[in-house]
Amino acid sequence: MRFPRISLRKGLQMLGFLGVARPWSLLGAEETMALFVEGYTGRVSYSPGEELSLHFSTSATTVAVEIVRLGVKPETVWSAKNIPGRQQGVPIDASSQGCKWPISTSISLPKTWRSGYYQVQFKVRDGGGVFTRRGSRTAEGTCFFILKADVSGATSKILLQLSTHTYNAYNNWGGFSLYGFNGRGGNQGHRVSFERPPSSQFSIWEQPFVEWAERSGISIEYASNGDLESHPELLKAYRLILSVGHDEYWSAPMRKTLEGFIGDGGNVAFFSGNTCCWQVRSEEGGRALTCWKQNYHSDPVYSERKGYDTLSSAWSHHLVGNPENRLTGVGFLWGGYHKSHGQLMDASGAFTVHQPDHWLFAGTGLKRGDSFGAQETIVGYECDGCELDWKDGVPSPTGRDGTPPTFTVLGTAPAQWHPDDCQWYDRWENGRKGNAVLGTYTRGGTVVTCGTTDWAHGLRGTDPIVESITRTIVARLSK
Repeated sequence: MRFPRISLRKGLQMLGFLGVARPWSLLGAEETMALFVEGYTGRVSYSPGEELSLHFSTSATTVAVEIVRLGVKPETVWSAKNIPGRQQGVPIDASSQGCKWPISTSISLPKTWRSGYYQVQFKVRDGGGVFTRRGSRTAEGTCFFILKADVSGATSKILLQLSTHTYNAYNNWGGFSLYGFNGRGGNQGHRVSFERPPSSQFSIWEQPFVEWAERSGISIEYASNGDLESHPELLKAYRLILSVGHDEYWSAPMRKTLEGFIGDGGNVAFFSGNTCCWQVRSEEGGRALTCWKQNYHSDPVYSERKGYDTLSSAWSHHLVGNPENRLTGVGFLWGGYHKSHGQLMDASGAFTVHQPDHWLFAGTGLKRGDSFGAQETIVGYECDGCELDWKDGVPSPTGRDGTPPTFTVLGTAPAQWHPDDCQWYDRWENGRKGNAVLGTYTRGGTVVTCGTTDWAHGLRGTDPIVESITRTIVARLSK
């Protein structure tokens, strides 16, 4: 056989040495396929005895699954190998309407499992390519679910409702979240589904609080944000409800449930900031959230002109007319950022004490004008405050922003909005300065608020003052 004559240059081009694509390759499609696994649970929260459904998609033939309860000591409660895997399609509207993947496997949740935050870990492995790239590869994915107590209040009179609405709001899986900064093309969505691989903020704020509580021998039971809406009867079993970290997105039924609990004598501690900032509407039985936020004029509730109490914008918006201050004592309009978003980056991260004789400071030895929390920057990221009058260096609320008249300001730290965040609001006053406010009020039950997302960082760092104050609040309000 005679072979055609080719030039040296042409031969090198065919082999790819001169930057020209090779007309042939030893690598087939199977050699370069990405190895992946990702999934979600059928619901955000469950009760013992119910069926947990797992929905996952993978390029592997089998999947290993491990379920771990996260606390001061991670506890593996279930594992399985060789669960059949299958690659699922991703709908173009998965961010808003969900993936609609079928159930991959299901598990009957034992009544012996403790209430808590459970992480589901998916793991896959393969041997690489068939003819080349034969190195073993691994891939992992995670999702989570909340397990409520088998009998509410049986092991604790304290309920921590986790900020699962906020987790979902920031989740951009599929391309979109309720934010433009992490959306495809910089676009902001207005509806987010829980039926897609989730993201979580648990490790940032709530997990340090949970680990501190377990180290301290404080028993807690758990629920999700959505349980306050779908299972309001849960709260009757508890004396103290907790909000920790970044609890930003609340529906009207959630808020009604908690306000009713307080009115009936129940206590609440908001170890959180930016709390109850945006009103959301739950849809599809809690499988999705809608919030138009700054684009409230696009919300169908706005165009219907039949009342704006469920408008999915800021709770403090004048059209909604129900600022979060009425619930928490403080709000984001009079708070803002501290050591974040380019605002007050040289601030201390500490509270200044104004009422050292208050029961909340018992045993701390703090005096008026002292500060605490700087080492762990407990005042940080996003903060809530209220409109203040200052007399002889001591602040008190004006009440004009909805803060209850019985609210006592115990500590403050400066905070302010980023200019880009406030310009959408048509009643914003240019140059406004705010504060993170630590305080309390009583109306039936007692409410304590710390006015900052980062309070739990003081517990993670074992700050003795933050630990003492937190222990005092939990012990007093859970009785």
